[in-house]
Amino acid sequence: MTAIKHALQRDIFTPNDERLLSIVNVCKAGKKKRNCFLCATVTTERPVQVNVVKVKKSDKGDFYKRQTAWALRDLAVVDAKDAVKENPEFDLHFDKVYKWVASSTVEKNTFISCIWKLNQRYLRKKIDFINVSSQLLEELPKVAEESVPSGENQSVAGGDEEAVDEYQELNAREEQDIEIMMEGCEYAISNAEAFAEKLSRELQVLDGANIQSIMASEKQVNILMKLLDEALKEVDQIELKLSSYEEMLQSVKDQMDQISESNHLIHLSNTNNVKLLSEIEFLVNHMDLAKGHIKALQEGDLTSSRGIEACTNAADALLQCMNVALRPGHDMLHAVKQQQQRFSDLREQFARRLASHLNSVFVQQFTQTFLQLYNRSSYHSVPGHDQSSTLAQHSAELTLPNHHPFHRDLLRYAKLMEWLKNTDYGKYEGLTKNYMDYLSRLYEREIKDFFEVAKIKMTGTTREGKKFATLPRKESAVKQETESLHGSSGKLTGSTSSLNKLSVQSSGNRRSQSSSLLDMGNMSASDLDVADRTKFDKIFEQVLSELEPLCLAEQDFISKFFKLQQHQSTSGTTTNEVEEMDGVALSRSYTSGVPQTISSEKDMIRQMMTKIFRCIEPELNNLIALGDKIDSFNSLYMLVKMSHHVWTAQNVDPASFLSTTLGNVLVTVKRNFDKCISNQMKQMDEVKISKKSKVGILPFVAEFEEFAALAESIFKNAERRGDLDKAYTKLIRAVFVSVEKVANESQKTPRDVVMMENFHHIFATLSRLKISCLEAEKKEAKQKYTDHLQSYVIYSLGQPLEKLNHFFEGVEARVAQGIREEEVSYQLAFNKQELRKVIKEYPGKEVKKGLDNLYKKVDKHLCEEENLLQVVWHSMQDEFIRQYKHFEGLIARCYPGSGITMEFTIQDILDYCSSIAQSH
Repeated sequence: MTAIKHALQRDIFTPNDERLLSIVNVCKAGKKKRNCFLCATVTTERPVQVNVVKVKKSDKGDFYKRQTAWALRDLAVVDAKDAVKENPEFDLHFDKVYKWVASSTVEKNTFISCIWKLNQRYLRKKIDFINVSSQLLEELPKVAEESVPSGENQSVAGGDEEAVDEYQELNAREEQDIEIMMEGCEYAISNAEAFAEKLSRELQVLDGANIQSIMASEKQVNILMKLLDEALKEVDQIELKLSSYEEMLQSVKDQMDQISESNHLIHLSNTNNVKLLSEIEFLVNHMDLAKGHIKALQEGDLTSSRGIEACTNAADALLQCMNVALRPGHDMLHAVKQQQQRFSDLREQFARRLASHLNSVFVQQFTQTFLQLYNRSSYHSVPGHDQSSTLAQHSAELTLPNHHPFHRDLLRYAKLMEWLKNTDYGKYEGLTKNYMDYLSRLYEREIKDFFEVAKIKMTGTTREGKKFATLPRKESAVKQETESLHGSSGKLTGSTSSLNKLSVQSSGNRRSQSSSLLDMGNMSASDLDVADRTKFDKIFEQVLSELEPLCLAEQDFISKFFKLQQHQSTSGTTTNEVEEMDGVALSRSYTSGVPQTISSEKDMIRQMMTKIFRCIEPELNNLIALGDKIDSFNSLYMLVKMSHHVWTAQNVDPASFLSTTLGNVLVTVKRNFDKCISNQMKQMDEVKISKKSKVGILPFVAEFEEFAALAESIFKNAERRGDLDKAYTKLIRAVFVSVEKVANESQKTPRDVVMMENFHHIFATLSRLKISCLEAEKKEAKQKYTDHLQSYVIYSLGQPLEKLNHFFEGVEARVAQGIREEEVSYQLAFNKQELRKVIKEYPGKEVKKGLDNLYKKVDKHLCEEENLLQVVWHSMQDEFIRQYKHFEGLIARCYPGSGITMEFTIQDILDYCSSIAQSH
């Protein structure tokens, strides 16, 4: 084994700067035939690395090779299997368990002992050794550990252990001392034995001197011992004094403890008093309402500005006292409970008084307005209101009354309404309902009268009898209605049947008059001129211009007065409740007992506006229906105006009531516009032409021109230009189809004439109006006009020199058969004599007579409206000259040098055509 160890050290470990400390011949459990060696090694370089290396013989068997290496720090457990009996088996637990069988138990024990010593010397992490005899696990000698520096490459295993125990390395100082000693002796190196004897003799001399010195100092030692005894006695006395002092201090300590405890109690009492004073000051400062505020809440004047301001300040102070965040335990104090109950009573009392007063203000305002409605001739002014004109005057001027004074007076209560909304939502909601009920009737009356005047102005009719909007109403009836209104002020959600009755009775005559306006005779567009349509446009614009600021002003007032523009958020569980209010669903929730709106504030405003102005949309639809009944082209004006106002409203607030309502009405206007277009297309399909008279310009072509001219003037820079362009495309295609249809059905007027005249008219219209979306149709109309003009000219002119035409057709046939042009004159049927005979049959007089008959024929076909006679006649003149030049060319080519010419010239043709045109 020693030889193998030496060979492994030389061949494997020395090249790797390692030292082999222990070796064991092993084989795997169950595979005893394939032996290998486990080696425990350390590196010679610092820091020292300890490894377990598996070495195996090569297949040829002539040298060893390193197969696997494990770091000792990765070894977790060493299991020797049995600590008592000899057993060659053992296990090493690295990343997995490796089971080995050693060749002998001695080698196994030696290897395990080496592993244990290396673990103790180099590793901080200790390996678990199980089933190992305690004799193998011995501590390293302390001398060896102290003499060998940490990290030195010293061997502690096997035969090197004795070397560690016997040899101790000299440190630097010892080496220096030895060198000095050796320098003092000349033969220290040459004669080591003599040098050693000299050192021994000097050591003996020194030992003798030390012994003598110790014996000489015995007396002093005795004296020192005596002094030590006396010192011990003094120490005992001092300890006794210290004990007495300690007893005295103990009594002082007890007294100081009592004083400290007393001071602690005093400090605790003071702290409690300070905290109690702080709590009392907090309650007094935050839950004490001034007497002036209490008086304002109980008796404050809600009619004057100063009283309203005092009540507002008092209400805010009360709300602050009620909403103060109490500290833990405050709610259990009897005084706090009493104060909270007092605040609750004050809140309820003031909320009831405020709601009653505001309801009275509503009734007073509406009573004044209704008195103005029913007795315009004797208008009674109410203090605090500057309404100086009657509703009749407003209506006669097509204007709506201004509610600014009423809004201005109510806005003084805006902060109190916000307070009521935050403290008593039930009363706030009741006031909201009453306001909507009262105001909806008021606006319904004003708006219906306003629209009635607009309808009268549109139709041009006037009322007979009494002045406008003056209804027979007895003074006692007015008084009765006024008293009923004032009587309802005490009930926030009381019955409003008297107002409903008043509204229903007063609208009876108005309904009959409105129905009479709508039952007027249906007027056609031809009976109205541009001035009438402009008048309608101005009236419709005036209606929208009056409604828009009215709605915006009311919406602005609602948001400010009812504080709907402010978002409220509270914590707590929320339950939903939907309430139906005259057909308008109002969503609300109750959070911690206080109802809050679920939907956004804008939705609430829109719901209130819908309830108040519920009559606007039907009245607008009725007005639109009347305008459409008066003249279907009015839908163009209404579409432009309504689109502009919708666009304006959406820019302000896309979800507002005004934007939504105008948007709904715009849908109706758009439908009327589409209906107008559809009716025009339907009239084109149903058009019938007379069989006895010439067609001329078709009526729907003229109507398209009228429509396009009117539409271009109306839709100039309009937002809904796209709708008009779509209508243009539908109409022009329908016009083209209908013109084709009429031209095919025409019996008296040639088809080409109908097509030529109407498409010329369409082309002229599109060229004059310059409609960009109809550029393709304009080119198409021009092409159709040109094609049918040429077709009509060719067809009507025909062959005015018939026999001459037949003669030259024969000449062209012979040339086509292959006869040369100059040889045609040798043909018997086409010789020069035959040509002269044919030419003599068409003297100038005959030609002029034929052209005169042709002019009369064309004049009968064409209409005077389009004035195309001269155009057609000039085209026929050009066609006749073309035929003449064609004949002359054939004569020159086929009969050269014959001197044969026509009996009339081109100048004669021009003179004939000019004289015929002038004579007619």
